[in-house]
Amino acid sequence: MMRFGLLGAGRIGQIHGRNIAANSHAELVAVADAFPQAAAVLAEVTGAAFVSAEALLADPSIDAVVICTPTTTHAEFIEKAAAAGKAIFCEKPVDLNSDRIRATLGKIGDVPLMIGFNRRFDPNFASLRHRVSEGVIGDVELVTILSRDPGPPPVSYIATSGGLFRDMMIHDFDMARFLLGEEITQVHAFGSCLVDPGIGEAGDVDTAAVQLKTATGKICQISNSRRATYGYDQRIEVHGAKGLIRAENVPTTTVVLATGDGVLADPVQNFFLERYARAYEHELAYFIDCIERGIAPAPSGQDGLKAGLLADAATLSHREGRMVMMSELG
Repeated sequence: MMRFGLLGAGRIGQIHGRNIAANSHAELVAVADAFPQAAAVLAEVTGAAFVSAEALLADPSIDAVVICTPTTTHAEFIEKAAAAGKAIFCEKPVDLNSDRIRATLGKIGDVPLMIGFNRRFDPNFASLRHRVSEGVIGDVELVTILSRDPGPPPVSYIATSGGLFRDMMIHDFDMARFLLGEEITQVHAFGSCLVDPGIGEAGDVDTAAVQLKTATGKICQISNSRRATYGYDQRIEVHGAKGLIRAENVPTTTVVLATGDGVLADPVQNFFLERYARAYEHELAYFIDCIERGIAPAPSGQDGLKAGLLADAATLSHREGRMVMMSELG
């Protein structure tokens, strides 16, 4: 049984902590957080010990560390966990600065590192990708990704998030690479502030569209918004030489009412906690399986870097109003 330490007991840390405790191949033995109350509650629920981050990292009995702390601390904790020889699962992103990501990846050696791009493990998206890889629609030509939140986050969050392209769309950049099967060479981004003027005043956008292109000409288009009045909008469509495949939104129930007035279905699930609950379970189980079998997990640190570079390119493209070649970023 793999023994885990959890760094960060906030909203996402609560999810991972409970999933570790529920997994028959894992044991959550220690929880650390800068806010003792959150860590103490999770520790009590899961049977783990509430300790300092330093004690957690120094504990030789802990095999793996899950990092759910604020983004600004991810790189530092990855380096410390690697130095302690522990397998690492870290929430996205590694850092908001790509040079810092490169430096961190250069320090961890052969220590296993997985980045939490959980959407790869959503049963719907995973099934879609598996069928694409089996060739059911032939060669991929055009990928469309729609990701829209039910409402904007607080402006105070925007100020430290790195911006929509690095915070929200980074999941879609990873999914684009996952589905295209080729590296992206060109990025053209457009952004506006249409939802909350405060977001614009903070220097960010709340509505964006990005076009991506590979060297062979495959295209991906991504649409993001901080507002969707109908719930958490998460859809993917892949068009290929033989046809089309898509994954639709997940409703709160599958009940449909049909009357003479029309057909009425229930709303889509409200936000990521509900929509991606199974994805969080599956990614943790996959991580454990990889470590037990000695297999390098994915998404890897390099996947995290490449998604971050795409976010950099989109940010630059929006700011300068031009297409950006990925070769410009080194």
